[in-house]
Amino acid sequence: MKVMFFKTLRQVGIVVALLSLCGCEIHTTDVVTVKQGGTTYRGQMADGKRNGMGVLLVGDSLAYSGQWKDGLRQGQGVVTDSMGRSIHGVWDHDTIVSGTRRDSAGVYTGGFNRRLMASGYGAYRDNNGTYYEGQWKKDERTGFGFSSQHRYFRVGEWKKDVYKGERLSYTADRIYGIDLSKYQHGKGRKRYGIDWQRLRISHLGTLSRKNIQGDVDYKVSFVFIKSTEGTSVLNPYYASDYAAARRNGYPVGTYHFFSHRSTGAQQALYFLNHSHIQKGDLPPVLDLEPLPSQVKQMGGAVGMWRRVRSWLQTVEKHTGMQPILYISQTFVNRYLDAAPDIKHTYPVWIARYGEYKPDVKLWIWQLAPDGHVAGIHGTVDINVFNGYEGEFQQWLTKVRKR
Repeated sequence: MKVMFFKTLRQVGIVVALLSLCGCEIHTTDVVTVKQGGTTYRGQMADGKRNGMGVLLVGDSLAYSGQWKDGLRQGQGVVTDSMGRSIHGVWDHDTIVSGTRRDSAGVYTGGFNRRLMASGYGAYRDNNGTYYEGQWKKDERTGFGFSSQHRYFRVGEWKKDVYKGERLSYTADRIYGIDLSKYQHGKGRKRYGIDWQRLRISHLGTLSRKNIQGDVDYKVSFVFIKSTEGTSVLNPYYASDYAAARRNGYPVGTYHFFSHRSTGAQQALYFLNHSHIQKGDLPPVLDLEPLPSQVKQMGGAVGMWRRVRSWLQTVEKHTGMQPILYISQTFVNRYLDAAPDIKHTYPVWIARYGEYKPDVKLWIWQLAPDGHVAGIHGTVDINVFNGYEGEFQQWLTKVRKR
């Protein structure tokens, strides 16, 4: 159906002529004009009701042009919404079922509500090539959908036009791991050992809402252990935990907590001198959690990334392994775009405690800082691998120390 907008009754006759092009036969002798209140209808009627093709105006503005049945909009038609955008749609019993809306920014095709706002399932492509297909509510992406822009692809949930991420379901067939430091060994003056024979994840924490299917009784598939911090802090339990993890058959990795008080090269050498990285180990990890004030002391984002880059390159050169960068979602939002070489080169282990999977390319996601593991006293950081058993085994083959 060809769409035209007409603001005067003199032009309505032209509209009726054009409506005949949509496939419905219409004769000028069938056309009547009915005025009622502030509305004017010009088109076909039967038994005193709008039937066939017709145009409805409110004042001088086009309200609807298209097919009618028993006084209701039924079939194909065209309307304009409150913002002046045209909608080519299909109606059933006076309710729009679906349609296509064009404006200066792009094209939407899908469902609408009674206020002619995108609702239900629909697709939108803007003039820059961004495409979204999924659920809508009141002209905003809300619900599950997928979006693509050039080579960047997102799948997950939106809320009020903001991408929240992929909501994961936690089951026994996912791949879980833990990370340890001195805090799992002591509280006050009390000291606790780890029963490596009993390790099973029994609780995923309460800090965020999670979709858990079945009982939480998950295998621990990998372990990361803190070794050093800055250039002066050692984890006194690192050596014993590292040896026990290897002895019990766990893939194990070692991490360093980055400090703003010394250079990246100095910290890298301190880490290498006090860490065990042997054949079969997972890649070393840089734990990067500076406060905004600490970033400022390092010379801002540029100065911070200069130090981080030095640590990563030094450790990679000495170990032959590409380190993993441990960061938070807040850190990603604030700083990661300032270092595109690191963003696109180094794998990410991200801490995000919401119910949605982080919106960043990653290998491991820390989903809870307050989980529980049989055999370990107190709370434990719980992590999930971004994949299942097949992908996990491929990852181990690729990244382990040779």
